[in-house]
Amino acid sequence: MRHTLFHSRRGHVGSARALAALAGIAAAMAVSVAGERDAAACGGCLVPPPPPGQVQTVITDEKMIYSISKDQTTLFDEIRYSGEPSSFAWVLPIKGTVTVGLSADIMFSTMETLTATTVNPPPTNCPPPPSCNSNFSLGAGGATEAPVAGDAGAAHTVTVLSQAQVGPYETVQLKSNDGSALTNWLHSHGYNIPAADAPVIAAYVADHFDFLALKLVPGKGVQAMQPVRVTTTGASISLPLHMVAVGTGPTTGITIWVIADGRWEPSNFPTFTITDAELVWDWATNSSNYETLRLSKESSFKGKGWQIESSLEQSQVTFRTYVTNAVQYGTAGPGNYTAPASAGDGGVGEGGAPDPEAGTDTAGLVKVANDDLDILFGGISGQNARITRMRSDVAHSALSNDMYLTASTDQSEMTNEHTPKGQIGQPQCAVYNSSCQQTGTVPRDQAVAIANGGGCNTTRLPTDWRTTFALLLAVVSFGFIRVRRSRGKSAG
Repeated sequence: MRHTLFHSRRGHVGSARALAALAGIAAAMAVSVAGERDAAACGGCLVPPPPPGQVQTVITDEKMIYSISKDQTTLFDEIRYSGEPSSFAWVLPIKGTVTVGLSADIMFSTMETLTATTVNPPPTNCPPPPSCNSNFSLGAGGATEAPVAGDAGAAHTVTVLSQAQVGPYETVQLKSNDGSALTNWLHSHGYNIPAADAPVIAAYVADHFDFLALKLVPGKGVQAMQPVRVTTTGASISLPLHMVAVGTGPTTGITIWVIADGRWEPSNFPTFTITDAELVWDWATNSSNYETLRLSKESSFKGKGWQIESSLEQSQVTFRTYVTNAVQYGTAGPGNYTAPASAGDGGVGEGGAPDPEAGTDTAGLVKVANDDLDILFGGISGQNARITRMRSDVAHSALSNDMYLTASTDQSEMTNEHTPKGQIGQPQCAVYNSSCQQTGTVPRDQAVAIANGGGCNTTRLPTDWRTTFALLLAVVSFGFIRVRRSRGKSAG
């Protein structure tokens, strides 16, 4: 079924112009790429073994919005998981001090709505319906659908850079020059590090990363889980997928939206696209082979391939309006915190997050949404932003390397709407009787044959019994008049 999307696009961006616009960001990134890895993205979930009778918490799906500019880089991370959430904890490799806050769920639902892939059926090309009142053709067609790390004389200790409660989360930013010391600190503060995953932490420590650790405040419960927003200064092009491996099962579905001045893609992972020429529409099931084709291509890359689903020019004003209306008219969706009308800060807690203990205050929610939007588009020039959507069902074995993003050599837009070129079977087309009443449906070829072979259609005059009777009556009347005139002349 076709989905109606609410989005506004600018025309195609010329490759030379778009690449020139990205040159400033690329230059800013060159230093970090040549030297240490720079990262500010998805982290690993750390959970202890479950009590008897409970299910182990495992990351099954993750969604990330990654906003990149020369001024700042922000990760919006939403995690879905199975199992008991009370022991949920999250650790993220970072560089320096970061700004942590909560993001409303509406940011992710908006991204999903504006970029969701749709596959429309091909035109049916059925014969047009007939007209029984004239021989005027209606036309052809049919519906188209501690010490600072690195100090050689420092003891192997852990320094707490900052601590804060952000909404339902306790957060702490840590620095250490020893992986074992950091792992021990996390263990002693309720962060379970499986022995098999300790080398992952140690590897990031050896690369001079700091860490953001986050867990639920006791008693908040699963309904308090919210997307996390982490902002660093400057441009970052690395996603620490190695860290994502902590807490995931054999396969993890990951969707990433990259918000920037142009189109971006992974540089060290294989990518693929799906074109209309590859798609086939099955009229018997009214469905396409899109999902089957996607899974087949993923399999050919052994769980390492990423599909570039679309890359769309999006008006910042349109995006803001969509989010604001969703909040104001109550369509923001479940899971978004609300704020009290009496709150002096609009119900906004630490880190720019709505207060989970608050009541309902639309103005407060709009403020939170606007804060999210300001950070999302921060540093992006012009009235539009490019949203590139990519996804993969990543095999656990493929999460041994971080992902590096690069500006695409092809800066053209990629649509999120497809119309298959191939077809299996035929659509059902309506057929009509001599009174132009629909009597049923038949395959298209049969309907065309009926229309072209004398059936009721728009190129023939309708001949129902009323018309036939009127014609016969006219002929009889004309003959009667001629007979009377002939007898009159004979009598004269």
